[in-house]
Amino acid sequence: MSFGETSVTLVGNLTDEPELRFTEGGAALAKFTIAVTPRAFDRTSNQWKDGTTAFYRCAAWRTLAEHIAESLKKGSRVVASGRMRQHDWTTDQGEKRSMLAVEVDDIGASVRFTTVSINAKSATGNGPTGDDPWAKTGAAAGATTEAEPPF
Repeated sequence: MSFGETSVTLVGNLTDEPELRFTEGGAALAKFTIAVTPRAFDRTSNQWKDGTTAFYRCAAWRTLAEHIAESLKKGSRVVASGRMRQHDWTTDQGEKRSMLAVEVDDIGASVRFTTVSINAKSATGNGPTGDDPWAKTGAAAGATTEAEPPF
């Protein structure tokens, strides 16, 4: 992130399946929307009340985009961090338009109301990375009979 960018963290639900596309150069792009609804406790009614839902259009690039398309579905509760971006354009009728969107740098499933399974992938997408000592077990991890941990 560079100086002056507006960073955001969103906690909400995907409104639809992520849309995965590829640029002419072959870069993966995932587009999706996260709905964020604030909740507040109303002491007079002794109940939780939903506020106004805000819908954030999001985009993610490259490997992250592919992982999003493979892992997340409509309704998935997520925690996403990224940067607000303003997009400006002119319509065919000459009208100037703009919109804010979030360029997602990282995203994960929220485990507040559910559980998830993690499937680690290497840079090639074929399983645990060779450089990850936590992904190895037994002799491959350098296990010894000593009581001291290897770190």
